[in-house]
Amino acid sequence: MTLSPLHRRAFLAGSAAGLSLAFAGRTAAQARTPENKLIVIIARGAMDGLSVTVPYADPNYAALRGGLAVALPGSADGALALSDGFGLHPALSTLHALHGRGQMRFAPAVALPVRVRSHFDAQDVLENGGEALRRQDDGWLNRAIVAAGGQRLKGLSIGAQTPLILRGDAPVSGWAPGGRVREDDRIAGLLQDLYVEDPLLGQSLARGLATEERAALDGDGGRVGRNDAQALGQAVARLMTGTEGANVVALSLDGWDTHAGQKAQLQTRLTGLDRLIAGLETGLGDDWRRTVVVVATEFGRTARANGTGGTDHGTASSLILAGGAVRAGGLIGDWPGLADNRLFEGRDLAPTLDVRAVFKGVLRDHLGLDRAQLDTRVFPDSAAEAQTIDGLV
Repeated sequence: MTLSPLHRRAFLAGSAAGLSLAFAGRTAAQARTPENKLIVIIARGAMDGLSVTVPYADPNYAALRGGLAVALPGSADGALALSDGFGLHPALSTLHALHGRGQMRFAPAVALPVRVRSHFDAQDVLENGGEALRRQDDGWLNRAIVAAGGQRLKGLSIGAQTPLILRGDAPVSGWAPGGRVREDDRIAGLLQDLYVEDPLLGQSLARGLATEERAALDGDGGRVGRNDAQALGQAVARLMTGTEGANVVALSLDGWDTHAGQKAQLQTRLTGLDRLIAGLETGLGDDWRRTVVVVATEFGRTARANGTGGTDHGTASSLILAGGAVRAGGLIGDWPGLADNRLFEGRDLAPTLDVRAVFKGVLRDHLGLDRAQLDTRVFPDSAAEAQTIDGLV
């Protein structure tokens, strides 16, 4: 069978489901100065910020939230105290420890530049970095890689598909957890035979198989469990270390659409998030001090509970920054309060900060992007509405 280069690449992408074609087309590893690293975690489904960064000192919080209110710090299952009258959900013990070391900050009331309550539309805006629906057909994180120039930043997508945030002109790699291909698998053997003489795809496939093997093993030589969030974090970290390691990573965590039974669901989701970050920290080792992790969601949830012990689609939510490169400090942005006359449209936490302003501050001070590029290329026409925040890293 003879395939054109284009069709050969399509065949490889379609046939090797689960293979990680690590940094396809890159030259052999060369010694280089360790680069700063950025991990963007998207909590898909609309994460309830009022349960993540708990405004327990707000005089309206407990009454407004009712049965969803997190108890005061020091109580059984109480919030983990931070500063400025806020605490973390009790499931977030790793993040709380990072805050104690000056390696975690949060923005309690961020939102998109457009007010929508559709998951599909809001996730599109969050990832495309524009100021309106489908304003861009590529992602802001990919455009940031392009704006950085050359091959300085290496992008990596975690998951079965590359999310919009990492799609665009810059080539990125991918790893799908749970999709390991064994050495004796027939498809792997066929692909290796097919591309043995191809100088690009033959080497890429070999590196992909090696990457898959490296990511799939835990620290004791066993396999990473499908539902083991901490082991997943360690596996991602292994793909970020060394001379060919990625330094710009995007991954998604699903399941945050808590219309019913929110308390139990959030306990599970936040425990997983916390363990994922714990795995990243331990797995990155010395690279952790050069790392920033951003946890963002498409929008928040209603301030009041609904009739099924859950919340509905809202507006503002929390954003979390963590990592050894994060600069110690208090909350990011302003707190609007939870009085009835302060709620957005009488039902939601009101936004006080454009989420792009946080992204821009991290990209400028952590990855070295120019402010003009951020205002015009990475986040088009954003200079006035989303001014870059100083002092985050």
